[in-house]
Amino acid sequence: MIVTSTQMRSLGWVALLAVCISLFVVLSLRVHAVKSEVLLAEREIVSLERQAKLLETEFETRASQRQLANWNSVEFGFEAPRADQYLEGERQLASLGQPLGPDAPRQIRVARADTGVDAEMAAEPREMVSPITGAPITLASAAVEEDASTVIADAFGDFLIEASPIRAANARTSASASLASEAVGGE
Repeated sequence: MIVTSTQMRSLGWVALLAVCISLFVVLSLRVHAVKSEVLLAEREIVSLERQAKLLETEFETRASQRQLANWNSVEFGFEAPRADQYLEGERQLASLGQPLGPDAPRQIRVARADTGVDAEMAAEPREMVSPITGAPITLASAAVEEDASTVIADAFGDFLIEASPIRAANARTSASASLASEAVGGE
């Protein structure tokens, strides 16, 4: 098999093309590797900038805490809580509450089973009572059956009469009328 010069040139071009393609692939892989390193470096820069901002904020906060502590001790007189001020649990917190009065209703429980008794109790209206003392409570809106002007007049009547400018004018006219009647009667 003898290879002619045209076939040799064709094989040379194919080999050169294969070398160029392989170099292109290697170069593109290298570019992608460098690009990913650049992206990782940018992400690290962003992360470091966030950490720097966080540290600056913390530094400023701690500096202002010193200032606040100075203000608290000198001007306001506040103190940090002591260990003996904390409660040990829910029972100790509950022991600080006020005891219920003798006629006070039971405390409200949210989670309970649905029974038929609730429907019967809801049918009859019950009087509102204070949960601590057990004393009956009347709402202001339920107690008002009179006209609003009557209620205001009863509450502020004397004050309104004394503060009214019409009363002073009526007083002058009644005083002048009594003087006029005395003058007419006296003649």
